[in-house]
Amino acid sequence: MNKTELAEKLATKTGLSRAKAAEVVNAIFSTDSGEGIIAVELDAGRKVQITGFGTFETRQRAERKGVNPGTGETITIPKRKYAAFKTGKGLKERVEK
Repeated sequence: MNKTELAEKLATKTGLSRAKAAEVVNAIFSTDSGEGIIAVELDAGRKVQITGFGTFETRQRAERKGVNPGTGETITIPKRKYAAFKTGKGLKERVEK
């Protein structure tokens, strides 16, 4: 399912117009700078916890050594921050059925 399909299902389920449903989906999931509720919260270093569904958060990966597969040379891979999602109990149980 993509964002367009999600917006269409949201419109059908709630009675919103397709345009309004697409606006809602974009307001939550957009990755454009300064937009998207989830992305803005993660940028600020905060978690987004949706009870029963899951938690969006940022994690830090430490600097580490690696090998360039083309040359065999040892390289240093810099530390970085990345987005992570941990499923909630309700979603986990539903998918396991």
